[in-house]
Amino acid sequence: MGFIIGIIAGAISGWLAGKIMSTEFSMIGNIVIGVIGGFVGSLLLSLVGIHGDGFIGNIIVSVIGACAFIAIVRAIRK
Repeated sequence: MGFIIGIIAGAISGWLAGKIMSTEFSMIGNIVIGVIGGFVGSLLLSLVGIHGDGFIGNIIVSVIGACAFIAIVRAIRK
């Protein structure tokens, strides 16, 4: 059950990050960006002592991480 919830949270956070950063991804792209965002967000925010609790908290952390990941990819491409 946790895997399915992770996929759903990844899709939601990837979609939200895409809207915030003005990018368009497919559903699979949203999931991948969301999952990577969850990892990046957890890593970055744990450095300052912030942790997402619950489903909504995890989505917020994932969106922050996904936006950071998209910004890093854009900077590398330029």
